[in-house]
Parts: sequence; C-alpha cells; structure tokens
Amino acid sequence: MSKLADFSQPQRQSLPGIVVMFANTLQKSVRAFWPILLIWIVKIETLNKFFVFGGITVVILIIALISYLQYYFFTFHIDDESNEFVIQKGVLNKTRITIQLHKIQQVSINQSLIQRLVGVYKLEIDTAGSDKKEASISAISHDLATILKERLINHSQLEKSKIVETIHEENTPTSFIKIGLLSLIKIGFTSNYVKSFALLFLFFTTIMENLQQFSQNEVINEDKVTSYLDKLPMLTSIAIVLGSIVGLVLVVNLVRTVIKYFNFTIQKSKQAIILTYGLISTKNTLLNPNKVQKIKITQNYFQKKFDVTTIEVHQASSDVEKVKEKDKIEVPGCTADERDAILNLLYRKLPTKEELYLPNWRKLAVNSLFLLILPLLISLIVTQNTNIITWKEWILYASIFIFFSGLLLWFSYKNYKLFVSNDFIIKQNGAWDIENNIVEPYKIQAITTQQFFWQKGTNIGSVTLSTAGGTISFSTGNYTEIKKLVNLWLFQVETSDENWM
Repeated sequence: MSKLADFSQPQRQSLPGIVVMFANTLQKSVRAFWPILLIWIVKIETLNKFFVFGGITVVILIIALISYLQYYFFTFHIDDESNEFVIQKGVLNKTRITIQLHKIQQVSINQSLIQRLVGVYKLEIDTAGSDKKEASISAISHDLATILKERLINHSQLEKSKIVETIHEENTPTSFIKIGLLSLIKIGFTSNYVKSFALLFLFFTTIMENLQQFSQNEVINEDKVTSYLDKLPMLTSIAIVLGSIVGLVLVVNLVRTVIKYFNFTIQKSKQAIILTYGLISTKNTLLNPNKVQKIKITQNYFQKKFDVTTIEVHQASSDVEKVKEKDKIEVPGCTADERDAILNLLYRKLPTKEELYLPNWRKLAVNSLFLLILPLLISLIVTQNTNIITWKEWILYASIFIFFSGLLLWFSYKNYKLFVSNDFIIKQNGAWDIENNIVEPYKIQAITTQQFFWQKGTNIGSVTLSTAGGTISFSTGNYTEIKKLVNLWLFQVETSDENWM
C-alpha cells in the first residue's frame, strides 16, 4: 500500500478500467448512431446479415483498441515541488491537466453499475474555477482512491511513508448520520412534484412521437379514450385523470429518490465530511466545511409533519447557475436533530434567527398586479374577442385561479423575511416549499443595492449579496435599514481573517 500511495511517480489506472472505457465509448457510439441502429433492427430481414454483423464486429474491435490506448496513455501524479495534481491523457492529441492542490474544494468517489461489476471506482475533482468537473479518473481501486482523495482535499505535505498511517489513525471516518429508507420514502412522496411531472411529460411525449414515426396507426386511439371518459360522470372523469397523473408523479418521485439516495450515510474525518449514497450508481463525496459558501434548507407543510428536511450545500463555482443538478450536494430526509447536527458540523455552531427584517406591503401589491390581475385582464380580453370558452366557464376558471393564486401570493409574502445576526444572514422565502438560505457575512464577495426612482418617496429598495456559491436577494425593504446592514457587512468582510477557500 505504501508503494501505491507514492503519488510522486506517474501511475496508470486499474487494469479492469479498460472494460469501463470500452463500455463508455460503446455507450457514446450507440447514442450517436441510434437512429441508424433502429433502422437496422426494423429492417433486419431485408439487409445482408453478413455485412451488418461484420460491420458491428469491426466497430466493436476498433472501440476495444481505442479503449486500451486511452488506458495506456492515461497517467496521474502529484508534483510535490509545485504542489499540483497532474493528469496526462490522449491518444493522438495529448492533453496535460494541472490543478493546484489548494484550489481543490471537492473530491468525489463514484461507482456506476459497470464499475461495480469490475470492482473499480471513478474519482472526480472539482475546483472553484469551473462549473464542471475539473478532472476525473475513471478506474481506480477503492483503497488508492481513498488515500488520494484525502491527500488532494487536505493538500498535506506529509512524507509518503506516513500517508497510510495518518489516514488510518487520524482521519479514519466515524459514523455520523444515516438516512433511513423510511425518511427517503417520506421525502420522495413530499417533494419535487414539478420535476417529476416534467420528466413524465417529456418521457411519454418522446416515446409517443418515436413510436408513431414507425407505425402507420395511432399508438393510442384518442377517440376511444375520449368516448370512454364521456360515458362517466364529469367529476369521475376529472378524478381519474388527476388521480392517474398524481399517482404516476408520486411513484416516479419515490423511485428517483430511493435509487439516487439509497443508504445515504454521512461520516466525519479529521478535516472533512464524507457523503456516501446510491443504489445503482454509488457516490462518495469528500467535502471540506471551510469551503461551503451557502446552505439552503427546504421544507414544506407535509415534510414538517413528517419531520424531514432537505439540505442543499453550495460550494464555489464560476457560474453557479450552470452547475448540473446531479452534481449538487444534497442531504435528503434528515430530521430536525440531524439537520442541527449537520449545521453544527459545517458551521461549528447553530445559525440563529435574530434581528428580523420584513418587506413593505407594496411587494404583495406588485406581485398581485403582475401575477394575478394582469393574467385575469388578458384572459378577459381574449374571452371577449374569441369564442374559446363561454363566459360561464371563464367565471369558473377565473374563480379557481384567483383562489389558488391568491393563496400562493399571500403565503409567499408572509414567508418573505430576512434574519441578520453577527455570524449569519438567513433569507427565508417560499409559498409551499419554504427555503432558508444561509450565508456567513465574511464570505460575501460583492454587495449590490438598488432603488428605482419611484421607490425614493416610499424609502424602499433592494439588496443582493453575491458569494462564490450563489446570491441572496432581499427586495422591497426599508432602504435606510438596508444601507445600515450593507455598512455592517462591508465592515465584517474587511476585518475578517477567516479562510473560506
């Protein structure tokens, strides 16, 4: 092991990694040429089978050769003199990736189904200067990956002979929190409805479109479905349609949550916390608490009753809006006690909601104007000039829209708050899913205040706090109070000697 831990010499990936590279290249090829493959499958009886299978065999052999060359020319090592991690790769076009160790903020050890079958792992390195993974090693043993990730995240200057001993004696992870299956079921049934509905809609529309292209007849006879629903009472038809949609959304949500976060475990080592989860694809993420920029805590009414909460951790990124959903660090389904324990671990203290700042009533008025009154006026004009719906139907739909939109606007206004203490800034917002975004003042990179000319008479304005992990905005607040807070935060930023990178 000590020999393997000597990262000063270039090392190759594990030999079974050739299988992983072959599977990845084959998968990309299938995705790129799936229309041609689909036509071959449909017209297999009319094609020359010798040329078809012979061509497939040649392509597979070429992919196998490319995979071996990718394995052979891929090396990685740590340059102790410059304190950099170096990756060299490429068959024809040689590429050298150099990453300064002190800029590494997150190291993940993941395992897909193929990697699990051959017994290797994928190590991914993330820095603050990019919205994508800076570098990755596709096939590495778990022991070597564990040692390497500790070395990278802590950028230690220990002697090579002491690396293994230090990791096993000082940095041995200890169990901290484990999210059970029951908590995942609760969070799966009570979150991400919009995402699941959009996923279902996209899936079914894509399948239907592709099937209809290869079939002369309609896949689903709309006339039969309509006639069947017409035979039922109106309320029964509505209940069947809505029940089917809600049921599918709940099932998809539950399956996605359990598969993604199965066996979610949080462990703590000397300088970092380790998140491990996944049923089919296992992820193992090493996170340095000092580099956390923003934390978002989300909970709705049902989740509050079930005592489950979702915590989202934001780290530094060059463009936080482009960070992929799958790369975000989330802790799903933790209880209130587990939430407090995680916050204590990340911040070394519990964030407190102290001084409260509320928005002016004009925020509710403006939102009502654009999100309630204006849509009603547009629909009224359309109904008056067209025969899309009757006036009786318009009154019914308008009443439903006013009721639900009014509720959402009211709760959104009541939940819109800003809490400020000496150590934390907490922005609360949301109508159904209540979000609490937490930022430490010394991590603020930029502050922007804004006051439109029509707001000067009422002394209202807005402020936006920018960090390396995202922004927090508070609008329609008392502008005099906002300027006092800005002066306080600027003073804290200038006088703080805390390290957040």
